[in-house]
Amino acid sequence: MQNDGVRTLVHLSDLHFGRVDTALLEPLAARVRALAPHLVVVSGDLTQRARSAQFVEARRFLDTLPRPQLVVPGNHDVPLYDVWARFASPLAKYKRYIGEDLEPAWIDEEIAVVGVNTARSLTFKEGRIGMEQIETARRRLCAAPAEAVRIVVTHHPFDLPPGHEGRRVVGRASAAMKAFARCGADILLSGHLHTSHTSGSAERYRIEGHSAIIVQAGTATSTRGRGEANSFNVLRVSAATAQVERHSWDANARDFAACAIQEFRRSGGEWRPA
Repeated sequence: MQNDGVRTLVHLSDLHFGRVDTALLEPLAARVRALAPHLVVVSGDLTQRARSAQFVEARRFLDTLPRPQLVVPGNHDVPLYDVWARFASPLAKYKRYIGEDLEPAWIDEEIAVVGVNTARSLTFKEGRIGMEQIETARRRLCAAPAEAVRIVVTHHPFDLPPGHEGRRVVGRASAAMKAFARCGADILLSGHLHTSHTSGSAERYRIEGHSAIIVQAGTATSTRGRGEANSFNVLRVSAATAQVERHSWDANARDFAACAIQEFRRSGGEWRPA
């Protein structure tokens, strides 16, 4: 579906190098290359314990994937046991091996994809968005071409799948959603929970005239699947339509395959299931 006006994004999350199933790496990279995406998005937790060797492995894997890439850190990319590094330079190794920019953006005539770093030194699992980050992301979204599909990428989620009611959405989620809605945010991509899930923002956030698509990815390569097969998402988006396709690991075929598709259409500022 590489039509004019349609952009294909591959959405990976929670790689967790240091706890990966190495048998998945080459099939995953081959599948992503075959999809020929316009952009590869990785929504955090590239490593298990933010060790140099784990970042080296993550960097090596990223180099097997197509470019351009937009990558943001997750809480596991902040050192846990090295207390000095955790508070003095929490993402120094991430910057060294993955990228200096913790909040990258990719903007063209069709898509505006804005990354936000939600990893924090003071929390071990949960994440947060600061008010300055909200304003920076809002400005980027508002400055995008009028017809561009506006996408926000964080590690920590804006919604909770069934079975995760005891967890928390990203801190300041409500304030962020209100700000993003003013610029017509269309899609929010995240990970963290190792659970694939797609929902509408209006189910949690009551913002008049606005409903975005919230897409969470499972873990692409970690052995900590939490009952779900390793997976990633493929999004095909245009100004009026969006398709979210989940690809899951098939142990018998030793490959990833599409297993679920959800389609949405936009009317005004609201995205609804097709």
